Amino acid sequence: MLLRRFDLHKPETLPALFDLLDRHGEEASVLAGGTELLIALKARVLHYPHLISLKAIAGLADIVDAGDCISIGALATHDAIARHPLVCRYLPGYAALSDNIANIRVRCAGTLGGNLCFAEPHADPPAMLAALGARLRLQSATGSRECAMADFIHGDFETDRQPGEILTAILVPKPVSGHRAAYRCYGASHRPVAGGAAAITMDEAGKCSAAAFWIGAVCGRPVALEQAALGVIGMDRAEIAQALPALIAPEIEALEASDDNHGAGDYKRHLAQTMLLRAAQAANTVAA
Repeated sequence: MLLRRFDLHKPETLPALFDLLDRHGEEASVLAGGTELLIALKARVLHYPHLISLKAIAGLADIVDAGDCISIGALATHDAIARHPLVCRYLPGYAALSDNIANIRVRCAGTLGGNLCFAEPHADPPAMLAALGARLRLQSATGSRECAMADFIHGDFETDRQPGEILTAILVPKPVSGHRAAYRCYGASHRPVAGGAAAITMDEAGKCSAAAFWIGAVCGRPVALEQAALGVIGMDRAEIAQALPALIAPEIEALEASDDNHGAGDYKRHLAQTMLLRAAQAANTVAA
C-alpha cells in the first residue's frame, strides 16, 4: 500500500525542531530510522501530514564516554552500537544484543531511540537496558529531564515521552568490577516472542551483591522479577545456578503475557523462563 501524502521537514537544530513540533502539534511525528513508523504509515494504521526528520541535527547519533556512563545518541543505529569500541568494551552484553536485532537491513537503518519511543512490544532493547539501569534523556523547548528506562514504557506503543519532547540520548552506567550482563531471546519473523535479561554483580568474596532480572516482549512493557533479584543476594555462583529456577517461577507464572499472533500467554511464559535462565547462566559465568 502506498503512503499517504505528507510534508517532510529536515531541521538542522533542536530549536528549529521544537518550533516545528509546536507549529504542527498532533499532525506531526518525528522520524528517526523509520523502520517501525514507515511500516505503520504504509499500512495506514497511522497518518501524519508532517514528518520531521532528526537526521540533520548534529550530535544525535554520537556514542561517547560520559564519565560514569556511556551516552548513546538516540539516532545511533543498532549496527553502529554493536560495533562501537566503547560499547564493546564496557557493555559487551548490549553489543551482542544489538548485533542480533532483526536483520542487517533493520540494524543498519533502525535507531535505538526510534525503537524505544515507538514502544512496539516485541522489541529486544528495553528489557536489557532496564536490567543495566539505563536512563533516558528527554528534551523539549523548555529544558531536559531524565527518565529511568524501567519507567519509560507504559504499555503497547505508550511511553513517558510528553508532547513536544524528543529522546536525545540513552545513558547506560559503566559496569562495576564483578558485573556481567546478558540477554537471550526466542524470535519469530525477526521479532522476539520472549526475551530475558540478567545482570549480576559479584563482590570480592564471590558473593552476589546486586542483581537484576527482566522479561521483555511478552506483554506491553518490560517486567522486573524483583523478588528473584533480591533472593540471589549473598549467594555464590553455584548457589545462584541452583536456586534461580525456583526463585523466578512464581513471578514468571504471574506475568500478564499477551495472547497474539506470536503465541499464547502460557507459551510465552514458558519461553520467558527459559530465556531468562539462559541469560542468567551467561551472566553468572566468570569472564574469560
